[in-house]
Amino acid sequence: MLTLFYRAIIIYLLVFVVIRLSGKRQLSQLQPFDLVMTLLIADLASEPAADPRIPLYYGVVPIAAIFIMQKVIALIAIKSEAIRSLACGKPLMVISGGHVCEETMRKARYSVQDLLEHLRTMSVFNISEVQYAILETGGSLSVMLKGPFQTPTCGELNVGADEKGLSYALIIDGKIIEQAVQESGLDEKTLMQRLKSVGITDVKHVLFAVQEDDGKTVIQTKAFCGGKTYTVDAAK
Repeated sequence: MLTLFYRAIIIYLLVFVVIRLSGKRQLSQLQPFDLVMTLLIADLASEPAADPRIPLYYGVVPIAAIFIMQKVIALIAIKSEAIRSLACGKPLMVISGGHVCEETMRKARYSVQDLLEHLRTMSVFNISEVQYAILETGGSLSVMLKGPFQTPTCGELNVGADEKGLSYALIIDGKIIEQAVQESGLDEKTLMQRLKSVGITDVKHVLFAVQEDDGKTVIQTKAFCGGKTYTVDAAK
């Protein structure tokens, strides 16, 4: 009995350390490959903790192997947009300009009921109030309300409001996101001109560059380049 007690403590501490080192604190933050790792670890940890006939290392070694695999995938996903898309998927626009994207929802096997339920958890009870809604890779829903329904609402303040647009991540970790550049209405030549206007000659020096809805581009360099933030007007 005492042996089982000690084995359970060892397995618990091991699983706790592995989950803690994975960097995820909430289930809703788990990417698909993180969730797979969590489920496998839970299964592998249960048997050696409960059965003294199973050598303890039968649980320790596979858990360590899965943890290493998860860290390798996470590292590769940071460096490769293609691998990240394969491992985590891509955010999906389920409402665009106030219009529900039926085809996108069908491909994601995401029903209207799922959408309405997600909106209610965000205290949005009228779908007609939503300008944009994006289904994130972790399963959460990001929502931008229409101008008159934003908090504090412009309707309550008797102030007119223009509809806001989306921002686009043009560069992430030194790599140009071609699709985002196209959707933003820019081209790579214009993007590079904006970088050069603030003294950046190599895109690899950029941590991120985001074009905001007003056309301005916010740029931050990597730490080894000073970690500085710049804002470039749309006219440049």
